[in-house]
Amino acid sequence: MSNQTSTWADPKPTALLVLADGTVIEGFGLGAAGRAVGEVCFNTAMTGYEEILTDPSYAGQIITFTFPHIGNVGTNEEDIETVNMAATPGACGVILHSAITRPSNYRATRHLDAWLKARNVIGLGGIDTRALTNLIRAKGMPNAVIAHAPDGSFDLDALKTEAAAWPGLVGMDLVPKVTSGQRFTWDETEWVWGKGYGRMENPDLHVVAIDYGIKRNILRLLAGIGAKVTVVPAKTSAEDILALKPDGIFLSNGPGDPAATGAYAVPVIKTLIDQDIPTFGICLGHQMLGIALGGTTRKMHQGHHGANHPVKDLETGKVEITSMNHGFAVDRDSLPATVRETHVSLFDGSNCGLAVNDRPVFSVQYHPEASPGPRDSHYLFQRFAGLVRERKRA
Repeated sequence: MSNQTSTWADPKPTALLVLADGTVIEGFGLGAAGRAVGEVCFNTAMTGYEEILTDPSYAGQIITFTFPHIGNVGTNEEDIETVNMAATPGACGVILHSAITRPSNYRATRHLDAWLKARNVIGLGGIDTRALTNLIRAKGMPNAVIAHAPDGSFDLDALKTEAAAWPGLVGMDLVPKVTSGQRFTWDETEWVWGKGYGRMENPDLHVVAIDYGIKRNILRLLAGIGAKVTVVPAKTSAEDILALKPDGIFLSNGPGDPAATGAYAVPVIKTLIDQDIPTFGICLGHQMLGIALGGTTRKMHQGHHGANHPVKDLETGKVEITSMNHGFAVDRDSLPATVRETHVSLFDGSNCGLAVNDRPVFSVQYHPEASPGPRDSHYLFQRFAGLVRERKRA
């Protein structure tokens, strides 16, 4: 394990964030050298930075962490959320306030700076992340280029041109960058203190998960309900999915504009819904399910990114503390009468869940597997298991 500590003694900037409007923010580089273009968002989580940075839903985005001390517990190989290691790993850039200190955690195997280099993620540090966050809150999530040059040499005009030319996430289908290239099965269950990850040895259910950028812990919790999980690529046809004889269907999280991915995903989802197979969606899966049911989605001003988001379950009255990562939302007013809203954000009142009145189909906008509550939302996986088992008995 590296003992290095990131220090920025040289006053010459070695990293830049260049916004589409020409604004230039100077700092000091960490992680990989080079440049990347994406949408800048802010995340308010104080822990879980490795899971956040490897969440495929963050493809095409540059994450600004509002918490100043990122990297203190190092990184390890167990907390990575990316399933498809050959694909885009998640966020293309990261912005920090403070230097990365030496890791202090018994599970750490690598310093965050070395880990970022290995994953080709570009970092910028030493800036006022509160000011950048306030800019995003006032003006929305900007398109930008993040660049790291150890020698401090930049072609500023070229960076400004690239930032201004990037079209943004609206209309952009990023799922092909993160989905699996072929079908595979999953049997690993969630982590247990002192034991690590387990295996589902005698599953009684078969769930087909459509991979739009699925996270490992979602798969673990699906296996944990007693399911053999078959993961299929995003563009798998409805006929091929039905040929697998699933007891349930899972629609995964993922990046980009749901309407763009929905061009090929929504017809498949509609066909599966018509088969009356229990279906559960999360994040992008929730958004595209909303479209498949007759609704629409919209781009949010600043999105929801963090691990402290309160969501109210309208059917029980309970409030869950949830993890969120999305820049698009389902427009509740567009949903037909056959669909009911089940969850809402207590931050801004936006839609966070839906269910079909006469079918075993439901979804949520947030990430119930991420455990910020810590387990406030795990009941959703049990709800899904109940619907699947009820259909099997019938």
